[in-house]
Amino acid sequence: MLRFYLGTSVAARFGSRFPLGTLVVNICACFIIGLTLEYLGRHAALSPAWRFLIPIGFIGGFSTYSTFEWEAWSSFTGGAFWIGILYIAVSLIAGLAAVGVGVSAARALP
Repeated sequence: MLRFYLGTSVAARFGSRFPLGTLVVNICACFIIGLTLEYLGRHAALSPAWRFLIPIGFIGGFSTYSTFEWEAWSSFTGGAFWIGILYIAVSLIAGLAAVGVGVSAARALP
């Protein structure tokens, strides 16, 4: 439900020509997975189940890579080739950066 709310809110505000809603969701998910896996990995005293609850349970339902692929495909087949290329490039680069920021944030926590 959060993915739907965030995605549609962003699309309503900025338009739907570029799939910014899904991009925002995926970048947020990249940050959250970097933060949680690094933090939980450093706190071995926690049950191993916690190391999977957030990354698999929450993020798995929040981030939709399949939606990303569908939107990129739709851009290509709809004649918006450069929008599709831009979307893929920004998603990959910003996603990696968000994972790195999440890891750095987790390392700064006690």
